[in-house]
Amino acid sequence: MFTGIIQSAGTISGLEKKGAETRLRISPAKAFKDLIFGESIAVNGVCLTVENFGKDWFYVYASGQTMSITNLGFLKQGRKVNLERALTLGDRLGGHLVSGHVDCLGKVTFIEKAGESVIYNVSFPEQYSRQVIDKGSVALDGISLTVIECGSGFLSVNIIPATQKETTVSDWTKSSLVNMETDLIGKYVEKMLGSVLKDRNDQKPENRITGDFLREHGF
Repeated sequence: MFTGIIQSAGTISGLEKKGAETRLRISPAKAFKDLIFGESIAVNGVCLTVENFGKDWFYVYASGQTMSITNLGFLKQGRKVNLERALTLGDRLGGHLVSGHVDCLGKVTFIEKAGESVIYNVSFPEQYSRQVIDKGSVALDGISLTVIECGSGFLSVNIIPATQKETTVSDWTKSSLVNMETDLIGKYVEKMLGSVLKDRNDQKPENRITGDFLREHGF
């Protein structure tokens, strides 16, 4: 589990491709202390497992499915990524609950300066629109952001100077593809409500045409 508060940018210092799968060697800008084998690290918002590590690098493995549905498949050596280690008990929830399981790719369609901030408009598959609400939370490339406007298949976020400086947002351009994870709680609520509505629709309507009903009405 993560919060979407990026702890360090990292650089892809090596790629080992084998068929559809890839091992990524990542060098954090800020060295991670006390790494352990098997721990989870979110790379551009994708939860990956540390297989090996050294003083200023670590290896993670990405399956063929992960490479196909996230923007990790477009990474090349030298590219920067956002990094966040998994939560520990007692950590501050500075962002929102993020699972590291990407729902879809979003596409940057519009960029506009707003004072010191920058507004980004992102399009995404319409079926995820019900999980995005005004003033709600969304994770883009692993960054916890607040939705300032949304509609069918699009959302807008306001990126403050600190986020521009500490993450890969400054590398986003029009048509950039970003990993998108909708709000975790919203997904569970939608699932539960969907089950309730389905159960109601599956129930047969009560037959009110009975013998007593007909007699009462003169038949």
